[in-house]
Amino acid sequence: MTHAIVPADFRPPRGLANRHLQTLLPRLLPRRRLARETEILNLPDGDFVELAWVRPAPSSPQAPLFVLFHGLEGSFDSPYARELLGAAADLGWRAVLMHFRGCGQAPNRLPRAYHSGDTADAYWVLGQLGHRYPQALKVAAGVSLGANMLLKLVAEQGGDGLDLAGAIAINAPLDLAASADVLNRGPARLYQRHLLASLKRKVALKMAQGPLPIGLSPHQLKELDTFWAYDNEVTAPLHGFASASDYYRRASAGPLLGDIELPTLILHAADDPFMPGDLFEHLPAPSAAVRVEISRHGGHVGYIERHGLGLRSWLAQRLGRQLEDWARVPMGLGRATATMR
Repeated sequence: MTHAIVPADFRPPRGLANRHLQTLLPRLLPRRRLARETEILNLPDGDFVELAWVRPAPSSPQAPLFVLFHGLEGSFDSPYARELLGAAADLGWRAVLMHFRGCGQAPNRLPRAYHSGDTADAYWVLGQLGHRYPQALKVAAGVSLGANMLLKLVAEQGGDGLDLAGAIAINAPLDLAASADVLNRGPARLYQRHLLASLKRKVALKMAQGPLPIGLSPHQLKELDTFWAYDNEVTAPLHGFASASDYYRRASAGPLLGDIELPTLILHAADDPFMPGDLFEHLPAPSAAVRVEISRHGGHVGYIERHGLGLRSWLAQRLGRQLEDWARVPMGLGRATATMR
């Protein structure tokens, strides 16, 4: 481990440390109530994304802004999204989630959808929010697929290419090929089956509306039973990749960790059932701007801890601490003084 990779302070409750239990617990606990307002934001290519704004919002246009990018087939209704957006709103931040194309309340217009390396929409949305709230301090966070996308975007844009004070990446599948392999083994295949069912359902609906540039019949689509197969036959041709291997290589953010200049916090669990346990041992060392916190337990976006007699999201607490740290830095001092702890 490098000096930039340190243990996280998450501790699971006794009897609740199992990786699969931690992964599923957020869906079993009461979901946080959070009011939203939906905004349709049209994109330059004629498609659109849905923004879900937490309401009520701060009245001042200078209130800090928190932008969240969800995981594969996630949405505002995902338990982690409710917790993270709510944590930011509780601190007085203006909180918004960008739904990837087709993940909001309405299907997107174009044949294409979204993928793990699709940074263009997020870059455009962050630019629009920057024009709308020029004086607001801004932080973006991503979860799973959204975390990989955000890290790739941050690495691509350099230290001054985004109007962000910092970025937070949670359980990012930094090696997409390795994650596809892990999800095709043992109990993890249940997650693969669940996610593929949602993806294929959306593609089937589009196929019923007209031909898609993927060369598959509805029956052949139904038979795709691994991420390797789905990404090779659907994701790659829809989004300009030669194959699943080409997609995984070009979309994975792991090889870019050393290029990140923006203050960035990466949260990861060593027992994440979506990824190999030695993920970071096969990646380049993070840059000096990056802090990686790895917990022994936590599963995939689980991190449920004991709080008094009940349970709560450690992720929401850790995110809240980081937002408070970055909010304390006077904007005139620049990003270089931002701290992570």
